[in-house]
Amino acid sequence: MKDKIYLSSPHMGGAEEQYVKAAFETNWIAPLGPNVSGFEESIEKYLGDGNFVAALSSGTAAIHLALIIIGVKPGDEVICQSMTFSASANPIAYLGATPVFVDSESETWNINPVYLEEAINDRIAKGKKPKAIVAVHLYGMPYNVDVIKKISKKYDIPVVEDSAEALGSMYKGRKCGSFGDLSILSFNGNKIITTSGGGALVSRRQEQKDKAVFLATQARDDAPYYQHSHIGYNYRLSNVCAGIGRGQMERLDDHVELRRKMNIFYRDIFKDIQGVQVFKESSDDVKSNHWLSCILFDQITPERNPDGLREALLAENIESRPLWKPMHLQPIFKDSPYYGDGTSESLFKSGLCLPSGSNLDNIERARISKAILTYFNA
Repeated sequence: MKDKIYLSSPHMGGAEEQYVKAAFETNWIAPLGPNVSGFEESIEKYLGDGNFVAALSSGTAAIHLALIIIGVKPGDEVICQSMTFSASANPIAYLGATPVFVDSESETWNINPVYLEEAINDRIAKGKKPKAIVAVHLYGMPYNVDVIKKISKKYDIPVVEDSAEALGSMYKGRKCGSFGDLSILSFNGNKIITTSGGGALVSRRQEQKDKAVFLATQARDDAPYYQHSHIGYNYRLSNVCAGIGRGQMERLDDHVELRRKMNIFYRDIFKDIQGVQVFKESSDDVKSNHWLSCILFDQITPERNPDGLREALLAENIESRPLWKPMHLQPIFKDSPYYGDGTSESLFKSGLCLPSGSNLDNIERARISKAILTYFNA
């Protein structure tokens, strides 16, 4: 059996070990310590001035805390991009609120501004002004930041910027993760950088970060004994995992460029294959980290289709994956409101995510290329 080629595997650079070793040598094996603060500072420096980072146990935890800080309560409604991973929507349900799903636009695959505004106006007409907008930079492709921000300001509805897949991506020269009223990052094992498992809440004000850290450490009051006036959570990142993150941050730009080269690699493979498009930037305003490189089939036939290619790759022990199944099609959210024209559903049926890791070597790329070309030339 050939070695497995994963969709997106962790890529260690070597510096991680020294930070983890320091955590053990100093006995900082806890959800606080110099690696946590150092990791937060490195992300703040990367994103630029005016960003305050709280390192957490996951990106999901970050969305949960962002919604709490915004003030989402049971019975509220929160607009959420439909085409995304379930972690974008689940925290809405944690709080007893209702997700209102909005379709994608074809250029970015992200939240469609037309249907976003339609959803806002319709929910207001029904007596339920949405409390927040969860907008996602899908697969590292920035959403239409200026337009979404304009809509947010027009209706006075804050944006939670889900940048879980987009650390290193840019919109008009500015880093993703710095646009929303609150933003979130993910450092899961398959992300552009990893802390094994982890995430971060990025706020625009120090007091928001302080509140996030307070809530993430069981909301313990400032008292000599354990006193709690608020419900808290065990959401802080450990000093050991943060050490991995510090080492990973030293290689972030390298990882981004290697993933972007993978996207070019696929564009070269598919340039002479009719009926398949590689997802790429549609404007010079955006720069995607291409966390995952994806393709779309113009037409689905028995001979050429996403699942057929997925099976062909799997036969060669190469992992690929369908695009995210839209949230409004998920059984758990079948009763939630939805606004759109079916674009995300069409993308889901027509697309496939291909191996995109920054650690893929020439031999593995050759295997991928051969498997793809064999399938389309059969």
